[in-house]
Amino acid sequence: MMGAQTIEQGDCSQFKGNIPHCCRRDPTTVDLLPGAPNGMQVGNCCKGGVLSSWVQDPVNAVASFQITVGRSGTSNRTVKAPKNFTLKAPGPGYTCGAAQKVKPPTKFISPDGRRTTQAHVTWDVICTYSQFVAQRGPACCVALSSFYNETIVDCPKCSCGCQNNITNPGSCVEVNSPYLASVVNGPGKGSSTPLVRCSPHMCPIKVHWHVKANYRDYWRVKITISNWNYRTNYSQWNLVVQHPNFDNVTTIFSFNYKALNPYGVINDTAMLWGLKYYNDLLMVAGPNGNVQSELLFRKDPSTFTFEKGWGFPRRIYFNGESCVMPQPDLYPWLPSSSPRLTKTAFLALAIVACAMVAFLYNHLVLDKYCGKS
Repeated sequence: MMGAQTIEQGDCSQFKGNIPHCCRRDPTTVDLLPGAPNGMQVGNCCKGGVLSSWVQDPVNAVASFQITVGRSGTSNRTVKAPKNFTLKAPGPGYTCGAAQKVKPPTKFISPDGRRTTQAHVTWDVICTYSQFVAQRGPACCVALSSFYNETIVDCPKCSCGCQNNITNPGSCVEVNSPYLASVVNGPGKGSSTPLVRCSPHMCPIKVHWHVKANYRDYWRVKITISNWNYRTNYSQWNLVVQHPNFDNVTTIFSFNYKALNPYGVINDTAMLWGLKYYNDLLMVAGPNGNVQSELLFRKDPSTFTFEKGWGFPRRIYFNGESCVMPQPDLYPWLPSSSPRLTKTAFLALAIVACAMVAFLYNHLVLDKYCGKS
């Protein structure tokens, strides 16, 4: 193998010389680390099992490795398609289909671009991710707030699980616990099981959407992503947000942005991720375990409103995981003292005041000329 290796060699006792790299019929293959010896590398290999999303970094969204298979023949008739693919990284949740032959086969262009060679046969295997297959509960939740309402709608209770120290002790850690360091660096260090900060929502990731300001032609939103997981930092994280005003987004500060159009002409979905070497790494829970940015939207007079929770996102995904949203009837609503309502109320008060003045004036006139009985 080149560009990867199997984790077990298997039983190769039947070979006396030229021992194969692996003799198992169901090998588990892992990527090589960056900096592997040149003799073990091929193009697009050796990324330590880390693949970026296609939108964030197309160059590092592809990984390759090469296998030389013995006793498999040398023609298209003797070579059989591999089967029973399982993709285990970055975690459970992937289901792979059967290998499908691709026509025409893959072509390879020489480094100087003057010659093209062709594979004998090419197969495609498509693996689909499901959040429900990956784990029982969600991995993130959303909190909402706004400048026009003092109410902060936190993540729904038990979004990612319920805090229960009786039946499941040690499932979370209090932020001021004197045993915090020993628990984080204890036997479970390096485990993929989250060790979260104790909270009503019990989620490893919390996304806070705050409607910050309202201008004549624009409005501003602040997004904060907080890591409540003491065991995992998130490199090359990404956030997908659905909101109808993304077709008029003007400026995004300290995040990268790419419009996604899953419905063709409807541009209501955006992908956000951190700037390289600045905030593309979301550290573990603690003082540095958050990243934030602000978004500036241009108002569309035909659709813009702060009524009925329009200023809040329809759906948020963190690293492809759907986040739990608060119930719509809990969203921060416009108060009764909004500018439009204040003007109406002022006119009503003015009418009442004028009526009272007229009544008192008439009463005084009657007293003066008619006297009291």
